[in-house]
Parts: sequence; structure tokens; C-alpha cells
Amino acid sequence: MHELIQELTASGTIVTDGAWGTQLQQRGLAVGACPDAWNLTHPERVEEVARAYVDAGSQVILTDTFGANRFILKRHNLADRVAEINRRGVEISLRAADGRAKVFASVGPSGVMLMMGEASEQDLLAAFAEQAKAIAEAGAHAIVIETMSDLAEARLAVAAAKEAGLPVVACMTFDSGKNHDRTMMGNTPEQAAQELTAAGADVIGSNCGQGIEGFVDICRRLHAATDRPVWIKANAGLPEMIQGRTVYAQTPQQFARFVPELIEAGASFIGGCCGTTPEFITAVRQAISS
Repeated sequence: MHELIQELTASGTIVTDGAWGTQLQQRGLAVGACPDAWNLTHPERVEEVARAYVDAGSQVILTDTFGANRFILKRHNLADRVAEINRRGVEISLRAADGRAKVFASVGPSGVMLMMGEASEQDLLAAFAEQAKAIAEAGAHAIVIETMSDLAEARLAVAAAKEAGLPVVACMTFDSGKNHDRTMMGNTPEQAAQELTAAGADVIGSNCGQGIEGFVDICRRLHAATDRPVWIKANAGLPEMIQGRTVYAQTPQQFARFVPELIEAGASFIGGCCGTTPEFITAVRQAISS
């Protein structure tokens, strides 16, 4: 395990940040627009999101780089600006953190499917390596590979992050199967934990896909299957469509009620995913403190 991760987890449960996409949308990002491009066009609004999480008590914040790989950026005619967008994303979060929090850069799925032959493993590895190199050169403290549904793709992203020399958090999304405890590709928490640990991830985790109440059992199973710390970022419940808008009805207090159970289940890092806000992070921080 990387020294930075050992240092952070030695002090107890670490509070991470909450959602970025929904926070950027509240600041004017159009549905379907490229969030990562805002690092270039609206850096002040991106920084507002990052700083709000630091002010709320986040000890680790992410970056606006979730979709900043060549495959997704190509859809927005930005494939030639991968390095610039990732570098700016890290710089914005570092500026917002101002030494008060660590910056773990976000790396999401490529947007193409290996099993469908839409890209080769070499293509994906090159894309993740390009992104990870820019992130490392910009000074991020670590990389968070998140919202992955394909273990093969996640392993490639881990390899790229390790090659860049940064500690890496590897997270899968479990939202399928009768009990919502499988990835879209059918992998269990145990399989994910074992394979990602073998791949060299420093932290194993899960994010997105469902509300926090479903993460307690997933956390327990991940923790039992690896000797690495566990990272959990749940959604603010399940979204509802109200008057054409996606709404997450869960309150920060309802969300934070599950924090003690997550800690008991083995979570070392706790934050929020879709629909969560700085208020959720404040509630998580208070639940941990108490």
C-alpha cells in the first residue's frame, strides 16, 4: 500500500467529497454538455464546487476530469486537448484545496466496450495512460478510478495509474442482479476486490448505482475480500423524475445515519456520489466525529 494511503488512514475514517456533475449543473452546465470542458471555459465555477467541499469538511476532493479521456472527449471534438483539460482540472482542485485537503483525480470509464470490440485493450491502456500522465504531471496526490462496470477495463486503468507513479483507488459500481450486488458485467464485490488488489490498487471501493443503505453490505464484502482500505461513495438515494427534472429526495441527515454502519463494515473513506452536496459532506463529517 502506498505511504500516502497509510498516512491518511492511520488517523481514522477519511471524509471525501460529494457529487460534481449535479453541482456543475446547478451552476449552469447543460444536460449532455461536457463537464470536463468547463475546466477551460468556466474554471471559476468548477473551483466553486471544489472549494465548497473543502469548506464542508472534505479531507480528500476529486477533480472535474471524470470523462477527460480521448474517447469521451472525441464526442465533443476535444480529443486533442486531453492533457490540457486534465492538467487544468487538477490545478483547479489544488487551488481550491489550498493545502487543506488532498486532491485525488477522477478517472471514469472510457465510454467504449471491450467485449463489443469497440476498442482493444491496447487502445484503452493508451487512453488511460495519456490521462494519468497529465494528472500526475499536474501534481495530483492520487487517482480515483470510479464508476467502473467492467473489471477488465478497471484493471487497465489501474495499470496506467500505477505506471504514472500515483497511488490508486479503484471503484466498481454494483447496481445489477436481484440484490443489486453485481456489476453490469456480473462481477461480485469479492471478485472485484480480489482482482483489483492483485492489479495493484492501493484502495478498493464502490461508488454510484444506488443509495447508501445498499452500500453497507457491499462495503462489508469488499472489506472481507481485501487487505486494502475501502472507499465508499453512495448516491443520495435513487433519482426521481419530477416535472422533467432529476431529483434526489434523500436528505443529508438520512444519508449520514448510515455512516456508523459503514465504518463498522470497514469503510476507511466515506463520501457521496450523484445527488449529494456539501451539506451531505458536513453531515458525514459530523457523524464520524460523533
